[in-house]
Amino acid sequence: MNVEEIMTTKIVTVELGDRLSMVKEIFDQSKLHHLLAIEDSRLYGVVSDRDLLKALSPGLGTDSETFKDRAALNKQVHQIMTRKPITLGPDAPLADAVDLLITRNISCIPIVDAEMKPLGIVTWRDVLKALAPRP
Repeated sequence: MNVEEIMTTKIVTVELGDRLSMVKEIFDQSKLHHLLAIEDSRLYGVVSDRDLLKALSPGLGTDSETFKDRAALNKQVHQIMTRKPITLGPDAPLADAVDLLITRNISCIPIVDAEMKPLGIVTWRDVLKALAPRP
């Protein structure tokens, strides 16, 4: 089995200059945990929901919210994304994805073509679904 068989192809991308307010809105309105950061259709990074949480103030949205708390929403994707993410091509064996997820302690692997254009994404959830016994 290769990663193309299990990858999620409905990916959501953001541009490097997009504001964190937009990223927060995407995460708030979806069940997604990862966004692919692109420029000119090429992958440059990954933004996880955890990256966003680290970048935002815990005071945001509370009665004690300050200007500084709100200002964090004006940061750009490139300021918080994981740069040069670990990627695989669509023909990579599932075992390679499992190995990377475990040894590199990452939660997703973007699947890209030779020009670094995103084709899909594989998460540990995708792997578990693929390996789960079927009744």
